[in-house]
Amino acid sequence: MGESPLERGALYLVATPIGNLGDLSPRALEVLRGVDWIAAEDTRHTRGLLARFAVKTPLFSAHAHNERGRAREIAGRLLAGESGALVVDAGSPAISDPGEFVVKEVVAAGGLVRVVPGPSAVIAALSLSGLSTAAFTFAGFLPAKAGARDGRLAELLARQETLVVYEAPHRVRATLAALDRLAPGRPMAACRELTKLHEEVLRGDARAVLAQVVEERERGEWVLVVAGAGRAAPAPEASDAEDPARARFVAEQVASGASPEEARRRAAFVLGPEAARKAARKGTRKP
Repeated sequence: MGESPLERGALYLVATPIGNLGDLSPRALEVLRGVDWIAAEDTRHTRGLLARFAVKTPLFSAHAHNERGRAREIAGRLLAGESGALVVDAGSPAISDPGEFVVKEVVAAGGLVRVVPGPSAVIAALSLSGLSTAAFTFAGFLPAKAGARDGRLAELLARQETLVVYEAPHRVRATLAALDRLAPGRPMAACRELTKLHEEVLRGDARAVLAQVVEERERGEWVLVVAGAGRAAPAPEASDAEDPARARFVAEQVASGASPEEARRRAAFVLGPEAARKAARKGTRKP
């Protein structure tokens, strides 16, 4: 396989496109062609992907309902010297998708696990959100029942870092309403159809986003990115009195989840070095 031949007895966790088939990496394609077999979340879905790239590797299922049994079978095959790939319908195995039990079983059996990284809805949505990326919590899917969902959200929304969750299309309205109750006015972004032709990012607070989720948008899973609870405003520096615009910028960045140090670094980048601004102010003063 090019410069990196496949390892015998290794399980490759292969990330697959979350929408745009062009995002399947050359390495992922080489692995899928080179392994002895592919374990897939939905063989029908994966068969279509493989056909698109003329991959003829044997395929069998490893989904949420048979994963524990398949995990033992996969570990046995690997110990016998076979190499295999594990894929899910979109994105990376074991990230809010089947794969966790397979990896645990293979590791416990002393087998090799390798990763072929690629598309990720979490990272794509976080990048698009316009919110702080300095630190974030990914909480997967929220509980389906309203009480459990609200309890989990209340816990997560108290944190300072940006929050990322998945939500099913038929529950997204209720979850946005809960966000509006629990964190009114909190900036957020709701993403759907990522990397596809009709990719969409709705920004605003939960109430504004909810108003935009009309019926035709209740299709496909959503990724919700919510600003952290924010921090207390940093203690003003002596220079802030001379530069109130910088002070306001820093306070706004901290409120959106950045640390005071990060906020001041961003201020220097956006507004220019503080020393230069001081010199400019002095140059405009009358003698």
